[in-house]
Amino acid sequence: QVQLVESGGGLVQAGGSLRLSCAASGSTFSINIMDWHRQVPGKQREFVASITSDGRTNYADSVKGRFTISRDNAKNTVYLQMSSLKPEDTAVYYCNARTVIWYWGQGTQVTVAS
Repeated sequence: QVQLVESGGGLVQAGGSLRLSCAASGSTFSINIMDWHRQVPGKQREFVASITSDGRTNYADSVKGRFTISRDNAKNTVYLQMSSLKPEDTAVYYCNARTVIWYWGQGTQVTVAS
C-alpha cells in the first residue's frame, strides 16, 4: 500500500507560479514512476508530467516549458513547479504513484485567475 498526500495548491493570478508537493508513505520502495494529472469538472483526468525513479521526465505538450517535475527519493516526495500559469491550468491536480497498482492522492485545487 502507498499513501499520497498533496499540498501546495491555491489561487494565483495568471502569469504566477505555484509549487505542488506530493509526499508518499507506505511501500514506497515499490514505486517506479510518479506523476501528476489534473481534472476539470465534467472532463477526463489528463496527464501533466511524470518522473521515473532515475529522474527521466515526460510532460504534456500543454505544460512543456512552463512546468517542471522533480523528485526527492530520500524524502519520497515529488514536486511540480508551475510557472507562467494560465487560466486553463485551473483544475484539481492529482499525484499518482505507479507500482503494479496505481495509487492516487486526494487532489489539490489550483485556480488561476485571469
